Amino acid sequence: MTGHSIHDVEPQLAANRRFWTGWAKADPDTDLAIYRSDVPHVLFNGVMRARDVPLDEAVAEARQRLAGSSWCWWVGDDSDEGVAEHLLDHGAEHTTSMPVMAADLTETVEQPLPEGLTVRHVTDRAGLWDLVTAYAGPLGFPLDGLGTLIESNIDYLARDPELIHLTGALDGKTVGTAVVSLSGDVAALYCIATDADHRKRGVATALTLEAMRIAREAGHEVATLQASSMGRPVYERIGFTTVSHYRLFEFGPAEES
Repeated sequence: MTGHSIHDVEPQLAANRRFWTGWAKADPDTDLAIYRSDVPHVLFNGVMRARDVPLDEAVAEARQRLAGSSWCWWVGDDSDEGVAEHLLDHGAEHTTSMPVMAADLTETVEQPLPEGLTVRHVTDRAGLWDLVTAYAGPLGFPLDGLGTLIESNIDYLARDPELIHLTGALDGKTVGTAVVSLSGDVAALYCIATDADHRKRGVATALTLEAMRIAREAGHEVATLQASSMGRPVYERIGFTTVSHYRLFEFGPAEES
């Protein structure tokens, strides 16, 4: 893999574009990167960046193509200056910000697995269903959309075998998940979640470290992720550093019609 510094942000944003647009088989590298998977969650449909495009036309096209879905507009360092302000002027709401974090995989971090934790790499339908069901609650995914998500996940994995799905089980119950995409220049981590009744036992840390180990053995030198406020301290303790930020925007139903 091409070597990168953790402060080389563009490969990290490119990996993130590739992951999310991959759900919809969309082109991650277009100047207006719109993707629609129809998975009923705001992150699975949206706009990843707007670059060198007339913003009035970009907003109109996004509204038209994404109308009726749950969607968001990502604004990061790969979008032109002024995009966020333009979205606000057109009725969008800034709903959240997420730090983009990166870790140097050449600086090995190892910890023993929590007692009793079994980590599994899943590839079959039953395993993927188990994984999706486990992260649905912690990540705020609607239970009535699980069927759509699992079918999309199976299709995605068939197209991208470098999408690695991990589960962690305690006493036979899946209590944690992590996904790592190895198809870009840097490894990108997603869906790191722990069942609420099993937090503070090192499950998320163990699964993140396992994803990092897999990425390192695949030849990657940098891992990237976007962190929640709850997850950020966990990642900082194992070597992740904030290198950029995303701002996410949403339009209300009246603006989508």
